[in-house]
Amino acid sequence: MVNTILAHDLLWGMTPEQLPVDAPAWVVESIRAGQPVVVRRALSAPDCIAVGVRGRLREQRFATVMLIDAIAHRVKPEDLCHVLIDRDLPAVHALNDLRPMLDACGWVWGVSGSAGFELASGIQALHEGSDLDLILRTPQPMDRLKAQALVKMLDAAACQVDMQLQTPFGAVALREWAGAARRVLLKNAREASLVIDPWEQAA
Repeated sequence: MVNTILAHDLLWGMTPEQLPVDAPAWVVESIRAGQPVVVRRALSAPDCIAVGVRGRLREQRFATVMLIDAIAHRVKPEDLCHVLIDRDLPAVHALNDLRPMLDACGWVWGVSGSAGFELASGIQALHEGSDLDLILRTPQPMDRLKAQALVKMLDAAACQVDMQLQTPFGAVALREWAGAARRVLLKNAREASLVIDPWEQAA
């Protein structure tokens, strides 16, 4: 399973006993309540996966690791594309409006961030000012003109929409790839580096 776990996946099965002894009380409470943790881009021991715990407040984010053997359930961002929630919020309206267009774009896409967390867990994480975070699986290169067209589509949504392109070598922000800069920031488990082509292995 470890080879298939990717950043932004949500995992269930972590227990308070797996947390560091100095974990804040809100982290223990979140895990004790049975909420999922989100996979982070970071290196970890072979039997662990880097994860983050989220609290009720925006600043409540805690980085830790989870034992792979403890994983009881996993939800990927692309599993959430067609999960519906009945809440009158800009991020929900944006997702509903973008869904048919993203389905037609020819790429595998998914929902991450607060929206993904709420769709997967049922725990309210979105609010009136929430952005919508999306991912696009792009195993093959996307040219910059197509990226610009995609940004234009996202900019017509009811809230700020941020999309990450997930290449075989890491993630790059769609808006960066659609911009004029020659180099863009590519993030993976080892590092964040400026690259000319996010789909090329660094030398």
